[in-house]
Amino acid sequence: MESDTKKAEKNWKHSLLYLTFIITIIHLTHQTNFSRKLIIGNETVRIKKTSDLPLRFRSDGTFKILQVADMHYGNGMVTRCKDVLASEFEFCSDLNTTRFLKRIIQAESPDFIAFTGDNIYGPSSSDAAESLFQAFGPAMESRLPWAAILGNHDPESSMNREELMSLISLMDYSVSQINPSADCLADSAKGCTPSKIDGFGNYNLRVYGAPGSMLANSSVLNLLFLDSGDRVVYQGIRTYDWIKDSQLHWLRHVSQEPQGQEQDPPQSTDHDTTPITPPALAFFHIPIPEVRHLFYKQIVGQFQEGVACSRVNSPVLPTLVSMGDVKAVFIGHDHINDFCGILDGIWFCYGGGFGYHAYGKAGWPRRARIILAELEKGRNYWTRVQRITTWKRLDDERLSKIDEQILWDQLFSR
Repeated sequence: MESDTKKAEKNWKHSLLYLTFIITIIHLTHQTNFSRKLIIGNETVRIKKTSDLPLRFRSDGTFKILQVADMHYGNGMVTRCKDVLASEFEFCSDLNTTRFLKRIIQAESPDFIAFTGDNIYGPSSSDAAESLFQAFGPAMESRLPWAAILGNHDPESSMNREELMSLISLMDYSVSQINPSADCLADSAKGCTPSKIDGFGNYNLRVYGAPGSMLANSSVLNLLFLDSGDRVVYQGIRTYDWIKDSQLHWLRHVSQEPQGQEQDPPQSTDHDTTPITPPALAFFHIPIPEVRHLFYKQIVGQFQEGVACSRVNSPVLPTLVSMGDVKAVFIGHDHINDFCGILDGIWFCYGGGFGYHAYGKAGWPRRARIILAELEKGRNYWTRVQRITTWKRLDDERLSKIDEQILWDQLFSR
């Protein structure tokens, strides 16, 4: 009898201990936001916030991209503006860049933001990490997915290119990648494993079809990001860097990859179910030498300064043409060029200078580029990409919209 009493008492104590443990876990989960934080030793480690992924067209069949080129962010309020009117100079700083980014996000409601290099201006940044957090602050606050590549000025502060891309990839809502994942290429024997790809910030983002459509599980638009480097010495002469053969080899591989789990459309519900390769858009910072030829061709926008490019003409353009899927390329670097022009069937478009600490032109408003992809409407659902258009917004009182144009329309490309 005494033994049974001790057993009962022991079981009761175990039950009470277990119940206390469960209550403690529930309490800690609630109080410490356990889903967002981890405690390691005495340090609180915050987990990156992410957007709904994968990237996807809206239910109205659209996907809008905001291109931000050359923010040149420094140290915030103490970093003065360049090339603004005398009446604007006294109270102008990096905060004007921040204000413009917030305005354009609110006005255009993009689905995705692409930062195309020189996000910070190294010589004016005392702490590269702090400058990056300030520069990308409005994007993180918006909770929109965003991605960035590096320019030539980003690594001129306290972090190198690899460190910068590592930090950017870990920021809230960033979908940036340092380089392709380990399974990026099956033919690694040809020299295209991630460790052998030149630069930091070469990656592909797929945009999937509209929710509920037959292409909801398939990529219908590809976004290609490339690291165009910074400065190098070539044959004893200092010049800008260029996109290397390893990067181009990776690009060709990406272009040939399957685009997801294609689903068979219902019978007799649409007029065209022929499989096609999704169109692609490319983003890098430093223009290729061929962009200089656009001075003599018809363009949309303004060609106001010489194209600052590498002395080395790597086969970027022939590679893009041979791939067949790249419809437009978006670049930065030359701040007061904001034009689009066609080279061998591919549009090359400048973003135009965005940041106020970047050189510009007094009286010529800072600007951003918008890219809109629209799906084709079948009888009962959205299908593939039908059209890609672009325009620019100026940082004036009305956020003026200028130079709207069609970059690609699949109806005229067959």
